[in-house]
Amino acid sequence: MGFRCGIVGLPNVGKSTLFNALTETQAAQAANYPFCTIEPNVGQVAVPDARLDQIAKIAGSAKIIETQLGFVDIAGLVKGASKGEGLGNQFLANIREVDAIVHVLRCFEDDDIQHVANKVDALSDAEVVETELMLSDLESLEKRVPAAEKKAKAGDKEAKVLASVLGQALELLREGKPARLTVPADIEEERVFEQAQLLTAKPVLYVCNVAEEDAATGNAMSEQVAAKAKTEGAQSVVVSAAIEADLVTMPAEDRGEFLAELGLSESGLARVIRAGYELLGLQTYFTAGPKEARAWTFPKGAKAPQAAGEIHSDFERGFIKAETIAFEDFVSLGGESGARDAGKLRQEGKEYLVQDGDILNFKFNV
Repeated sequence: MGFRCGIVGLPNVGKSTLFNALTETQAAQAANYPFCTIEPNVGQVAVPDARLDQIAKIAGSAKIIETQLGFVDIAGLVKGASKGEGLGNQFLANIREVDAIVHVLRCFEDDDIQHVANKVDALSDAEVVETELMLSDLESLEKRVPAAEKKAKAGDKEAKVLASVLGQALELLREGKPARLTVPADIEEERVFEQAQLLTAKPVLYVCNVAEEDAATGNAMSEQVAAKAKTEGAQSVVVSAAIEADLVTMPAEDRGEFLAELGLSESGLARVIRAGYELLGLQTYFTAGPKEARAWTFPKGAKAPQAAGEIHSDFERGFIKAETIAFEDFVSLGGESGARDAGKLRQEGKEYLVQDGDILNFKFNV
């Protein structure tokens, strides 16, 4: 499954530098001037998971395949973007296609790097981008909701659902609040709300780009952003794009020592992934054998057939059962054989809720 995160923010906040570091590429041109990113760059990055290495070693797997996380580097937004300012609405359309928004905020001072507003104020920057997304949604709903209400009065059931849930979102936007605070009344309203693809309905992860010396502890600006995220039900992480850029230039075996010297236990990538997973309610299960050990991403609360569908639709359609071993049992008992002998290999049916870390083997018939 994986998921796709759109990296947004004002020009010159470190978006493209972060993108290059995260994907270990130079696909995005990082330059010290606005609008250096003309087309959205897309990068896939392997999601690191120490459990997968353990599983592969125990199973004697010849190959390890991590799950993938997609990053889309979207050009810098400016005030008036919803009305075509800067590079305009084409970039709002790019945002609409992602699962979550990674909002990079500049939380460092540097006279050598131009700020589009000529001042460094992370909360103000966040407000500029959020306002443009709200204005775009507002313009859309002010056309759609009256039309839906008219059809609803004529007896159209689908329009009644649409008018109800999008009407709530419209009221929130008029109050200056994001549409993600909308609470659908039932599954049908939830479906309609998701299909509306509102920009401000997407989960948000604020990435506070700080100077190297603040990477371990953050600073006053990143603390303000964390407080803002908490009130919105969003997430925030502190990252130094400069450190991440340095990391990708050095051998993997040297990175741990480099991070430790800076007071860090892990890379910014790991923190972004963990926060993103939590934000989207994602978890990981594994498959393992002599040929390969592989990680699969699934939504929390998924039942066994749905999780099987992440491998192939035939697995879900013809699902019979899932042979299941908890990660801790797989490790402590030395793999599938030991788990089977100890009675820890379970046969689970269609109603089984897959757990994070499960090692699964699906039986199906199409």
